[in-house]
Amino acid sequence: MKKKISVFVVLLVMFQHTFFLSNAHASIIDETITSELGTSNISVSVRSLDNGNLIYQNNGDVGIKPASTMKLLTASAALDVLGENYRFTTELYIDGQVKDNVLNGNLYVKGGGDPTLQEENFKTFSNVLKRAGITSISGHLYGDDSMFIGPQLTPGIAKHDESYYYAARTSALTMSPDDDYDSGTILIEVNANTIGKSPTIDVKPNLSGMIITNKAITVAANEKNTIEIYREYNTNKIFITGNIPIGDSTKEWISVLDPTINTLHALKQILKESGISFSANSMIDRKVVPTNAELIYTKKSIPLKSIMTPFLKLSNNGIADILVKTMGKEQFGVGSLQHGLQVLNDYGRSIGLEMNQWSFEDGSGMSHSNRITANQLSNLLFLVKNKPYYPTLYNSLPIGGIQDRLVGGSLKNRFKTPDLINRVVAKTGYISGVYTLAGYFKAKSGKQYIFSILTQEQTTIKLSSIDEVVDTFIENY
Repeated sequence: MKKKISVFVVLLVMFQHTFFLSNAHASIIDETITSELGTSNISVSVRSLDNGNLIYQNNGDVGIKPASTMKLLTASAALDVLGENYRFTTELYIDGQVKDNVLNGNLYVKGGGDPTLQEENFKTFSNVLKRAGITSISGHLYGDDSMFIGPQLTPGIAKHDESYYYAARTSALTMSPDDDYDSGTILIEVNANTIGKSPTIDVKPNLSGMIITNKAITVAANEKNTIEIYREYNTNKIFITGNIPIGDSTKEWISVLDPTINTLHALKQILKESGISFSANSMIDRKVVPTNAELIYTKKSIPLKSIMTPFLKLSNNGIADILVKTMGKEQFGVGSLQHGLQVLNDYGRSIGLEMNQWSFEDGSGMSHSNRITANQLSNLLFLVKNKPYYPTLYNSLPIGGIQDRLVGGSLKNRFKTPDLINRVVAKTGYISGVYTLAGYFKAKSGKQYIFSILTQEQTTIKLSSIDEVVDTFIENY
């Protein structure tokens, strides 16, 4: 009997030690969060990666604006609903007879939401037409963007953001100027030329139907670079103003006014440059492909699992918007924002999330009306752990301290000290006054955990404060 009591006492002491040790850790974390983030407008959650148990929370069930951590739900749902090997398509059609190298009819481009459509693909279109014996087109160039319906912008996009890549419009027929796949934009580079003269302008893939007014001036090397590149609200006019020191260059991704029409302008110019002419009265417009048109080429994108890298590493809003509408089309036959958001809700419920604690009106996190709790977000990151697409999701997240931008992504300049490099794998988030981070960390104990830190209504930048909280997690778990 005495031996049993002794064993009980030992176990009790061990239990109490563990209990108070955990309390001590929680106290340290509480103090760090209070000093770095305050006590209001925050939601923090930490879970065990092994079993999903909630081991720490601070306002964990308070709804906070998620910013781009919203993309974690969008990415997970897309990998589940569309599949890792899903490929977007863009189709090329003709609707007339070819005689003496002239297409006596129209050329159609049917968009399938492909964010990876680029200049090199337009050159391939030219080669396809030439192989079909076409070097001249008597009719018009039409774009069929009917796969997506509804507004090209998601709700809540601020007027002053519309010029730029992170608030680009979404269409089923769109293009990207580079391998970041910033769809619905053109890339403008300003290069200093001669002092007192306007700098030179380089545009990729080309002007694409936009109009540029260059009011910038090249100045001496010791002067300040004040170049500003922006699109006038709700127009196709781009202005370049300010000074650029000799030897300098500046570039900016500027959103186009109408991705469908601007993509057609870009294509038409490249076709002309490659030796395919259009009649003088040839127009560019929207039109659904006629049933009697002939499909002559299908361009397929890289698989979705590869698109996940620029989507999550670089926090690409355009890809998020495209994925949402694509899921709506695939699940309900309607490529609208509303139907896509319903897919996100259905997916969340299917894996065990409490979707009554989620409120969102986009898939990118740009809207200030979105609300998510840290506990729900950390639970999402646990619930996907045993899904077949989890390795793709995990490997697409930014890795703290890794300088390669397609590995470290938006965390490449955070968690850079030797003791923190490679320990944090997480999605960043930022909109005005909102700083968030959610993902996984490896603690000093060697164990792995899930975490979510959401903050809003902030008057100062909170990146280093959030990083200090994560560092405290790593030290104390």
